[in-house]
Amino acid sequence: MTDKPFSQACENNKRPILAVLRQVFGRSGVVLEVGSGTGQHGVFFAGQLPHLHWQPSDRAENIPGMSLWFAEAGLANLLPPLVLDVTQDGWPAGRYQGVFTANTLHIMSWSEVEAMFAGLARVLAPEAWVCIYGPFNYEGRFTSPSNRAFDAMLRSQNSRMGIRDIADVTELAERHGLALQADHAMPANNRLLVFQYHR
Repeated sequence: MTDKPFSQACENNKRPILAVLRQVFGRSGVVLEVGSGTGQHGVFFAGQLPHLHWQPSDRAENIPGMSLWFAEAGLANLLPPLVLDVTQDGWPAGRYQGVFTANTLHIMSWSEVEAMFAGLARVLAPEAWVCIYGPFNYEGRFTSPSNRAFDAMLRSQNSRMGIRDIADVTELAERHGLALQADHAMPANNRLLVFQYHR
């Protein structure tokens, strides 16, 4: 039997993130969440942004847990989760007006980050918005001692993981038609990057 997963970080950051998403995703449309994890963000944002259809997605092993949250919430605008591995060809066929992803870039290898941006370019509608939440470095420097310690912990688990530099992410995004529009400070030394798609 699958237990309903829980992330305290999701509970802590959901309201600061929502304040930005209300501005960025102001128009009706479908938002693809890449790496929905426990499903808590999907339930909260779909409930608070009823003008959107929220499309969760993640690797297959995470779908059963998040589905417990979704079934309990019973939200009509929260779509059934999709199985999505960013390195595979199974990206959805639709065109999305928005994409949201939280705490994913630092747990992916850089080649997986590259694959994610290449995939986004295949599924974004013209002028779509992409919001990326998590910790980032600036000019190769950590923004806090806690981020330095977090990065060391990640790399001790897997040398391919780690906090990404915002310059590298922005350059990669630009190669796929995404221009950085805003960089919002978030609690606990995180950022929320807002890109717009121009192809």
